[in-house]
Amino acid sequence: MIIRETHRVTQEFVGLRLQEYAPQVLTLLPTRSGVKKALKRQEILIDGKPATSARIMQEGMTLELLEGESISSRIYRIDLPILFEDEYLAIINKPAGIPVSGNQFKTIQNSLVGVLSPSTQEDALPIPLPVHRLDALTSGLLVIAKTGQARRALGTIFEERKVQKFYQAIVIGETKDKGDMNFPIEGKESLSSYTRISTTPSLKSGTLTLLELKPHTGRTHQLRIHCAQAGFPIAGDIVYGDKEHTILHKGLFLIATKITLPHPISEEEISLEITLPKKFERYLSGEKKRFEKWG
Repeated sequence: MIIRETHRVTQEFVGLRLQEYAPQVLTLLPTRSGVKKALKRQEILIDGKPATSARIMQEGMTLELLEGESISSRIYRIDLPILFEDEYLAIINKPAGIPVSGNQFKTIQNSLVGVLSPSTQEDALPIPLPVHRLDALTSGLLVIAKTGQARRALGTIFEERKVQKFYQAIVIGETKDKGDMNFPIEGKESLSSYTRISTTPSLKSGTLTLLELKPHTGRTHQLRIHCAQAGFPIAGDIVYGDKEHTILHKGLFLIATKITLPHPISEEEISLEITLPKKFERYLSGEKKRFEKWG
C-alpha cells in the first residue's frame, strides 16, 4: 500500500462532509467526481479505514489517499514548449488537438512528467497538474501547478478573476472595430469582448477577420459559441460554425496568446505572450493570393 497524500483535519474543516473536504485538500483529487471514484475504489482512508462520502470531519482525523487508478503513471511523449518555470508552476504552449486531461492516454497532463523539472518543495505534486482548461482543439498558453500550495493559490486566483487571458482567432465574416458578446450559455451569464486586428478578402468566405478575444467569464466553449452567435464563427469550427463555409482538415483557428497573473507564492506579476502559429499566416496569405488571382 503506497500513500500518496496525507492530511490531518484542522479546526477550520470540522463539520464538513468528506465529499466537500477532500477536493479542497487533496491536490491529486481536485473534483468531487474524482473523489467519488476514489471512494468507490477504497483509495481514501480516514484513520486507516476506508472512508465514505458522508463522513463528517472532526479535528485530528487523518485523511490518506492511496496510490491507485486515480494517479496516472502513463507518460505521453510530445514536444511541449515551456515559456516559464520555477519551483511552483510552469506555463507551457499547448499544441492544438490534444485534450488537457481526461481518461485517454494522449493528454497534456500525461505529457508533463519528465518534461518539467521536479519541484524540491515539501508539498511537490507527484504529477504536475493543469489549473485551468483549454479546448482540445485550442492551442496556446496553459498554466501548470507543481506544488499543492501553488495549485490551491492558483485556483483562488482564477476563481477571483485575477487572471487576464487573451486569445486570437480567425473568424469568417467582417466585424466592427471592437465589441462585446454577452449571449447566455446554458442559461448562465457570459461575456466576451473582441478587437479587430486585420481583415483579409476570401473567395470562399467573403472576408476573414483576425480578432483578439478576451473572455470575461469562463463558460465551456465560450469564445466559439459567442463568435458563432455574433455571426462570425471561428474558422475551422465544425461544431458551432457555418457548415457552408466550414474549413475542413486545418484545425481550429483559435489560440491563447497572452496571459497575465500574479505569482501564486511571491505575488509578482507574470506576463507572457506568444506569436501566432505559422498555419494562421499561411491560411490568411493563401486566401489573399487566391482572391487577388481569381476575385
